[in-house]
Amino acid sequence: MLRTIIIDDEKLAIESLKWEIENFCKEIEVVETFSNPVKAIEGINSLQPDLVFLDIEMPELDGFQLLEKLEYRNFDLIITTAYNQYAIQAFKANAIDYLLKPIDPDELIEAIQKVKNRKGTGEELFNIQRILDNFINKKKDYKKIPLSLSNKIMLIEPENIIYCKSEGSYTQVYLKDKQKVLVSKSIKQIERLCPSDLFLRVHKSYIVNIKEVVEYIRQGGGELILSSGMVVPVSRTHKNEVLNALNIV
Repeated sequence: MLRTIIIDDEKLAIESLKWEIENFCKEIEVVETFSNPVKAIEGINSLQPDLVFLDIEMPELDGFQLLEKLEYRNFDLIITTAYNQYAIQAFKANAIDYLLKPIDPDELIEAIQKVKNRKGTGEELFNIQRILDNFINKKKDYKKIPLSLSNKIMLIEPENIIYCKSEGSYTQVYLKDKQKVLVSKSIKQIERLCPSDLFLRVHKSYIVNIKEVVEYIRQGGGELILSSGMVVPVSRTHKNEVLNALNIV
């Protein structure tokens, strides 16, 4: 039996994956699940599992930051992700096994079989240091974005912004921790503060963090489904730019 831990900030995603494992992968024993990445670090270090299913986009710590903080690293890794094609290509390039959400049972079975085959040969499924070198140490150091409120200025990491929406001469900024901040700047002014390789103007009223895009809906100019579940329209004038940024041909 492969002693397994599931880590995902969405409890429904944990329950769904756990159900699929119990019904399709009898050789897997789920010994613990975590929706809090900080507690997951303690759990991995103490339980020392054979296999970890790890979500990447989580509050507090993302999946790669979690890996960096681990003391115990002698386990196989399968990433569960709703990332766009850019990230999928990066996972492949670094020999990281992954399952794209929503997880297909046949793909789950195949991923588990790969783990079993690797264990039989003694070959590692992934190289944790290579992951850290490529996804942590080379991560861009963006300047914080100042958001002026009535009595204070919030300094926000760009990666923590999901999207921004114009409200006339104001802009509503939506954050990963589910806060929304109304600032007295136009969306054009906010756009100038956002790093251009991370944020994209997709509509006259919307700027999105392209790392937070999980689906593109083809209709009219199109629509983007974000990690928060928000649906953002894409205007026809921005459609080609959006498709290029998402590597959609």
